[in-house]
Amino acid sequence: MRIVAADTGGALLTEEYEPVGLIATVAVLVEKPYRTATLSIVKYADPFNYDMSGRQAVKDEAFLAVKLAKKVKPDVIHLDSTLGGIEVRKLDDVTIDALTITERGKAVWHELRKDLQPLAKKFWEDTGIEILAVGKSSVPVRIAEIFSGIYTAKWAIDYARENGRAMVGLPRYMKVELLSGKIRGESLDPREGGLYGEIEADTDGIGWELYPNPLVRRFMVLEVWKE
Repeated sequence: MRIVAADTGGALLTEEYEPVGLIATVAVLVEKPYRTATLSIVKYADPFNYDMSGRQAVKDEAFLAVKLAKKVKPDVIHLDSTLGGIEVRKLDDVTIDALTITERGKAVWHELRKDLQPLAKKFWEDTGIEILAVGKSSVPVRIAEIFSGIYTAKWAIDYARENGRAMVGLPRYMKVELLSGKIRGESLDPREGGLYGEIEADTDGIGWELYPNPLVRRFMVLEVWKE
């Protein structure tokens, strides 16, 4: 099975380790043996002007996943929205009201439905490919999350080259390494079977340090600076 999945992760942090805004939405193509991505694309957000309600992330993920899926023709698309694996093309207002999620979550989805249901319905009519709201239970979504951390590290390098330094928070249970000509990210959860990812990146002249976020358990902080 070939699966396209999308997720948003990585945050610019203040000196007090508080998130300013999210950074990287990533769509990935995942194929057997389902440990990394065959292909990935990214959309960077402006963390200084980011809607932290969840609306922006879900919308960006859906449109980026469809963009990649049009190119690679997967069997299915997984989104990072934990709605029991329901087909997004079927998410009308009645169905959303019946979901076992919070009232705030329902309000978000009532708004998102206006854009995402027509997108999913047309894509299914054109290709037969379903867009499923699967969430964190999906391994490809987790791989997309790991890649969002890797691309966050790349964003931090570019930011540090212009501003001298950057401090970012990575998605849960993962680490990154800045190597010669590339960035590698890996899951820190031993139950996940060694999920990882790599992208090419110019790491020359950049110093870095990785350590646990002192305020939020399970999350690592990456500091990068221009040497």
